[in-house]
Amino acid sequence: MNDSSWGSPAGSGFVGPDQGPAPAGPAYDGRQAAQTRPMPIVSDVPAGDNQDDHDRGAALPSGPLFRDEPPHEHPQEPMSSPAQPPHAPSPRQQPRQKKSAGRDLGAAIGVGVGLGAVIIASLFIWKPAFVGVIAVAVVVGLWELTSRLQERKGIRAPLVPLAVGGAAMVVAGYVRGAEGAWVAMALTALAVLVWRMTEPPEGYLKDVTAGVFAAFYVPFLATFVALLLTADDGPQRVLTFLLLTVVSDTGAYAVGWRFGKHKLAPRISPGKTREGLLGAVAFAMAAGALCMEFLIDGGSWWQGLLLGLAVAASATLGDLGESMIKRDLGIKDMGTLLPGHGGIMDRLDSLLPTAPVVWLLMVLFVGSA
Repeated sequence: MNDSSWGSPAGSGFVGPDQGPAPAGPAYDGRQAAQTRPMPIVSDVPAGDNQDDHDRGAALPSGPLFRDEPPHEHPQEPMSSPAQPPHAPSPRQQPRQKKSAGRDLGAAIGVGVGLGAVIIASLFIWKPAFVGVIAVAVVVGLWELTSRLQERKGIRAPLVPLAVGGAAMVVAGYVRGAEGAWVAMALTALAVLVWRMTEPPEGYLKDVTAGVFAAFYVPFLATFVALLLTADDGPQRVLTFLLLTVVSDTGAYAVGWRFGKHKLAPRISPGKTREGLLGAVAFAMAAGALCMEFLIDGGSWWQGLLLGLAVAASATLGDLGESMIKRDLGIKDMGTLLPGHGGIMDRLDSLLPTAPVVWLLMVLFVGSA
């Protein structure tokens, strides 16, 4: 409650809420009573501190666009009271609050560098090792997704057939190509249906539906990364796929954090902005032109522009898709395995839907060999 709710300027004849009726008799002076009424107790804390504390508590962004939801400044509203303590700055003199990244950037950078080293080493030293990295990421991602579904919605998607079938799907895609991946996907879906039959029938339909969705969403889409790896210049194709997705996320974060004002999808992810999307497109197209020109055999810079545009679109949709899932589940992150990032699924959200897009465009531009 501010000071203006306690009284009006002297001489108005206002009687405070703690006072009784004015005493009767000729000795009573209404103006004197109005001037000597009890004043409310004012805290010694300077004005503006409570507002800062409120801002610090409220400014907890769920991440900038693509982990990314840019924090916004909280402008301070002027107090309605005409009387302010002499030490309180006027609303125009209130210092502007600095923007914050909203996460532990040190931990995020450290984890990102560590993951990047593992990926690069396995990718260029021995291809099967990178296939193993994909399989491990798929299994952990399935564990996070099924755990959150059971905790928040009571949906019991069977993890064992999903984990076994998901890892087999990735290996089959690398060894037998797209046909092997489709066969493994069908067998995994069948295994989910059969495995769930060992439990009571209540909730069977929603459990198996969630299981088939999880099998398609995580391991099947990840299989396209293994398909990229099968080409002669497979490591370079996978590296291009990873670089474009990361650069798209980074461009969206940087531009959205600095210039973001117009919401992209406020009902799904309030922090994502149209300016951030433009940043993602610009960064990804520039990186795509460089990668296709210098990394991919037979590639051209104009193909890289189209590839970068497609990656920015698919990465944005993938991030919004998982944001939709997390909003439905009522959670901020899928897990806590990666400090500064959340869980494995919080890192795969942009990568998974982008993998088939990059694979298809690579086949159209330079072939599958």
